[in-house]
Amino acid sequence: MGGYGTTDVVVIGAGLSGTAAVIALRRAGFEDVVVLEKSARGGGTWRDNTYPGCGCDVPAVLYEYSFAPHPWSRCFASRSEILDYLRTTASEHGVDRVVQYGVEVQEARWDAAAHHWTLRTTGGTRTARAVVLATGLWNRPRYPDIPGLDAFPGPVFHSARWDHDVDLTGRHVAVVGTGASAVQFVPEIQPGAGRVEIFQSTPQWVLPKPDYALPQFLHRHPALHRALRGQHYWTQEAIGFLLRHPRLLPSVEALGRLHLRASVRDPALRRALTPRHRFGVRRIIASDTYYPALTRPNVRLHPTRATAVQGRDVIGADGTRARADVVVLATGFHIGEAPFALHGTDGTALSRTWEHDRRAYLGTGVSGYPNLFLLPGPNLFSGTTAVPTAVEAQLHHIVSALVHLRAGGYTALDVRPEVQEAHGAALRAGLRSTVYNTADGTGYYFGVPGVNTFCWPWSTGRLVERLRSFEPDAYSWSTPPRRTGAVALPSSSAGETRRAIHGSE
Repeated sequence: MGGYGTTDVVVIGAGLSGTAAVIALRRAGFEDVVVLEKSARGGGTWRDNTYPGCGCDVPAVLYEYSFAPHPWSRCFASRSEILDYLRTTASEHGVDRVVQYGVEVQEARWDAAAHHWTLRTTGGTRTARAVVLATGLWNRPRYPDIPGLDAFPGPVFHSARWDHDVDLTGRHVAVVGTGASAVQFVPEIQPGAGRVEIFQSTPQWVLPKPDYALPQFLHRHPALHRALRGQHYWTQEAIGFLLRHPRLLPSVEALGRLHLRASVRDPALRRALTPRHRFGVRRIIASDTYYPALTRPNVRLHPTRATAVQGRDVIGADGTRARADVVVLATGFHIGEAPFALHGTDGTALSRTWEHDRRAYLGTGVSGYPNLFLLPGPNLFSGTTAVPTAVEAQLHHIVSALVHLRAGGYTALDVRPEVQEAHGAALRAGLRSTVYNTADGTGYYFGVPGVNTFCWPWSTGRLVERLRSFEPDAYSWSTPPRRTGAVALPSSSAGETRRAIHGSE
């Protein structure tokens, strides 16, 4: 096995989720933990996304671990501040010591006889009793299929793989896409560019962004920090309530239209920027700089999809042509797809299992894929839920499952098919009355056409409660025949088990 023994838990990815996983597992008494990270450093999406203006669209005090509050400089943190926070937290908790950098997992296969995962990596083959897939949702850029783009004579790059060697000063830049990333980088490149040509297939709702410097005395008093966190949490939950009750959305939509009218005086441009869908159908965006940037004389908005490239001309579906020196693709990510080949109990690849619907029990486990945990997985976010909140709740569930596995002397746990199906049916029923499913079955929330694979249809509080209320009966528990030599996770005393269950809190 390439010189490696069987590891108790292998975590794949050293970003926000992977770091939290190591800390939670260690607190629960799992010492034999290894992290495999394909890059040379940790940080996940905040390492990879380096485009100008990159930052978090969730209030900073919500984008932190509950066990590691941080003295954020602003209400909405920049990419550099978040990356520094994640790396500092990893270092302070000794996470770096268990990370193997530069090792990419290429395939994972469940061994039904030995009850372990066999991982084929760029650093050799190894086995693991349990795997935590912490590769995140925003790690694989989506490149559009535009005829002629590959023959464009100038630089072409995705916003998530920004080419800093390309100087945009005085250049004609074509931007394809107007999602969350474009809203952040367009105001940054506009002042120096010669011209910016933006191709917009769908106008977005853009709300005002209440960003401001945070007074540092807030962070010197834990009670004030918690109060600010609570304020932002309940503000997010209030918006989430509106998204679950679309009849209440007109007030938010009126705010969006007022923001547009106050920022854009040109009626034609304003019409092109006016959304034709309900607020919340797509990702929520907030910015005070995007609309003003679009009114500058060197910016032109094309309210059409880019459908072809001929020489240096980017051509829209309506026949519009824009000459460009550089093309920047702001076309999003393959959200939630399996990052590599994962084969379950019967050898079926997870990508095949998820071909028509990405089902997972509480967004964490998939029936037929024992001892595998997704961090995060499908249908975990309400549109206003902060990633760390969901991830920490998931880790309470994962740790509880592994502690139960260890305490019972089992070697495998698997989500019961009927439990997963019942959970999926409840999700689908819950989503019907929300704004998330009022789209045409395409877009950010629909990883499979017609199937919402992203949204949790209830409150964040309910999500946390469900994940923390671990139910052993939702899983089947088993041990293989003794002749296989399968080994259970190291046992612990009853007292250690009780401490382990609460250790990830």
